[in-house]
Amino acid sequence: MYHIGDKVLYPMHGAGIIDAIEEKEILGNKQLYYVMNIRNMQVMFPMESDMRIRPLVDSNILDDVFMTFNDGESDLSLKPNQRYRSNMNKMRSGDIYQGAEVIRDLILMSKKRNLSTGDKTMLENAIQILISELVLVKGIEEEQAVDLLNQVINN
Repeated sequence: MYHIGDKVLYPMHGAGIIDAIEEKEILGNKQLYYVMNIRNMQVMFPMESDMRIRPLVDSNILDDVFMTFNDGESDLSLKPNQRYRSNMNKMRSGDIYQGAEVIRDLILMSKKRNLSTGDKTMLENAIQILISELVLVKGIEEEQAVDLLNQVINN
């Protein structure tokens, strides 16, 4: 259970701070909802949801995640639909390491061939989700987070 002011990551959308907990009636069903702003968008999700929201990682974990960009290889043998499904499952998990793997693999792939539109969109989304967490964990501006991530990726 989270509280107002808690910093959490909402998979597929990004990191934010819980602004409110409100009771809403939708289709005749009353539930409590977390309300938060993520990337200039207000998001509401039921407290009793099976979404895998999680608290933000600490700075040490984030530094460890950065090492993911230098480890491993992208599996180019996966067919596009298999790769998309695999990457989507990793992103839905909310696991920061798996999100970093998606970024790493798609960047490695982009160096060997052009990415499909779906892969480009997946990469952009994965990067934005990681940046949103970087901003809140490190207490930096988005521009600084982008620069930091670019440094890590390009090393």
